[in-house]
Amino acid sequence: MNQIKATKLPNGLQLILAPQEAARSMTLLVLVKVGSRYETLKINGAAHFVEHMMFKGTTKRPNTQAISQELDRYGAEYNAYTGKDLTGYYIKMDAKHTDTAIDMLHDMLFHSKFDKVEVERERTVILEEINMYEDSPRDHIADMLEEALFKGSTLSWNIAGTRQTVRAMKASELKAFHDAYYIPARMTVVLAGNVNPKAVATIKKTFGKVVAPKKRLDQPVACFKKPKKLTKPSTLLKKKTEQVQLSLGFLGIPYGSKDRLAANVLSLIMGGTMSSRLFTEIREKRGLCYAIRASHESLEDTGVFTVSAGLDKTRLEEAVKAIYSEFNKIIQEPVSNDELTRAKENIRGRMMLAFEDTASRAEWYGRQWLQERKLETPEQRLKQIDQITNKDILKVARQILNPKMMVSAAIGPLVNESKFKKIIDWK
Repeated sequence: MNQIKATKLPNGLQLILAPQEAARSMTLLVLVKVGSRYETLKINGAAHFVEHMMFKGTTKRPNTQAISQELDRYGAEYNAYTGKDLTGYYIKMDAKHTDTAIDMLHDMLFHSKFDKVEVERERTVILEEINMYEDSPRDHIADMLEEALFKGSTLSWNIAGTRQTVRAMKASELKAFHDAYYIPARMTVVLAGNVNPKAVATIKKTFGKVVAPKKRLDQPVACFKKPKKLTKPSTLLKKKTEQVQLSLGFLGIPYGSKDRLAANVLSLIMGGTMSSRLFTEIREKRGLCYAIRASHESLEDTGVFTVSAGLDKTRLEEAVKAIYSEFNKIIQEPVSNDELTRAKENIRGRMMLAFEDTASRAEWYGRQWLQERKLETPEQRLKQIDQITNKDILKVARQILNPKMMVSAAIGPLVNESKFKKIIDWK
């Protein structure tokens, strides 16, 4: 049986079991409800720094090598990531070694040492990570766009922090941040794939025994307030490159909104596939780029809708006009029944492929619970998507694609900033 089961342990930690028949592997995922938006300006980057420190040694496993060698021995896939509103840790491996995965993540998340020598060493690693992203226009432009889109909010801050904050953060500050937010009430543990019933007992003996703090030190985040006016709608970074990397951003739809799924379908129609409108028009018909895509990401209280492309630097104006032409079409005319059906079928196919992977299965249920407190199956979600109409797409397109609420970011050999602003002006 593939029945999904959610249980709240006595200490407040949420456990989700997502079994998958015939799977030989299992994925253990731990999601913590903390990310960069929970930080103060002084310790911007702390959530990401703490994530790194979870791999640097525990009281039981003294260093990184002890952790990695134990997992590598069994051919495990393991990693972690930090977002704006959550942090995730996962281990995917042969289900025979489920107890090893449970013991490992429990040990890492609750018994990491925050050794001062390791903190100093990892500080330089994170600074190089920041350098790496800034050297990559496709990565750096996303940070530039969100800084403009969410100006005045912690959502505008770089997840990795700044060079200044990373250099200044103390081991004691990282430990204090960890202790405030890595508590059972903020955690969701997911076991997906080949789920051994005995593993539940192991989780209860480890994660379930973590003592909830008598006094909570974690802080709520301020709800994002949609601005009436954008203070800096365009931002430009002059750099010697062969392409102009361009990103256009709009406020999207938050979790919990009935329009969220329609926004996801809209992004797919606009630039989610090789047969999408933007890919067909900008690349295939005009040859103005190699890559162009649209995406929509929901957050707790807002969202981000982006269109990004690496464009021919000599034909930037032509490319921007063509992109805006597609924007105008989608907000003026309903999409055809055939185009909407193809988008829905694409989502169905992708979802079925993803669910063959235990890691994707764990992410699906873990994020749902952490962010929305519900556990919809793919079948239930697909039924909702099937009910989306042409009018729904038109409505959400008009809601999101508002020229007065658009921000733009560009990286490339653009010398004249005033000319760029004229090119990027969507009237």
